[in-house]
Amino acid sequence: MKSLPSPIRRALLLAAAGLLLPLQASAQAAWPARPIKIVVPFAPGGSNDNMARVLANKLSARLGQPVVVENKGGSGGTIGTDYVTKAQPDGYTLLFASTSITTNAAAGKKLPYDPVKDLAPIGMIATTPFAVVVSNDLKVTTLREFIDLARAKPGSISYGTAGVGGINHMGTELLAAEAKVKLIHAPYKGISLAFTDLMGGNLQMLLPSLAAATQHIHSGKMRGLAVTSAQRSPLAPELPTVAEAGLPGFQLEAWFGLFGPARLPADVVKRLNAELNAVLAMSDVKDVLAREAATPRPGTPAALGSLVQSELVRWTKLIKDNNIQAM
Repeated sequence: MKSLPSPIRRALLLAAAGLLLPLQASAQAAWPARPIKIVVPFAPGGSNDNMARVLANKLSARLGQPVVVENKGGSGGTIGTDYVTKAQPDGYTLLFASTSITTNAAAGKKLPYDPVKDLAPIGMIATTPFAVVVSNDLKVTTLREFIDLARAKPGSISYGTAGVGGINHMGTELLAAEAKVKLIHAPYKGISLAFTDLMGGNLQMLLPSLAAATQHIHSGKMRGLAVTSAQRSPLAPELPTVAEAGLPGFQLEAWFGLFGPARLPADVVKRLNAELNAVLAMSDVKDVLAREAATPRPGTPAALGSLVQSELVRWTKLIKDNNIQAM
């Protein structure tokens, strides 16, 4: 080629480069070219796990690649979350996250990641309410009676949670702050252990997800007082909302969202968001979410990112204003 005149050499080089551009574009467009992993940062069997497996199955069909769920529980969700933040930002390792990523951060825990800087929001999945439940030994039948008792005997009612800094803890403290009562926190290594102690009379109150509590309420093993959503839930329509039952304006729901590591390519985020929203519109997916007392919340990556920011502000303010021991 050196023997060719310079203009001809340049033309040939440009033509060769032009031939490479479609190949590069094709390589980028090939995503996904191998299985995708969705990390659930909690043990199998809970609402996070159940919903993630349904979404994985539907996404697999739409993306043409296996989408598998991997449970990496521990430390209130921080171990699995940290794993994803340190993964390659190539679209093959994703995180099924929930409210706890913001409560853990607001609680001042020494996290090995920043939930804003180290995660790329993909899309909201759903929200689900909590239930205010009490031991059958506690002589109250309404939320108003519970609040009156707690005010009359400050520090006499203990509540259990799945751990310090988690949403059960922060949510109960939010309820206590709004009701102007003082409750005693009893953290456990898992919510199932707290359920056992509540039914055994060793605890007085819990704020679990409605899906986790419904069976126990309906079997008479504990007493449901209210749900924390804006409207009553079809899963337990007999339970009033907290706002109806004594605290006007109160609302609290856990949220679930899909994330990837920071610096996830924009085209991958766009594709995943579109496919996720399409899955959430499916009637059979809505039915599965309804069994978890969850409502689909399709949306944009930007909306999920804004939610994380606002939740961090909300829980940080709660902890500061009420001098909550969150560590």
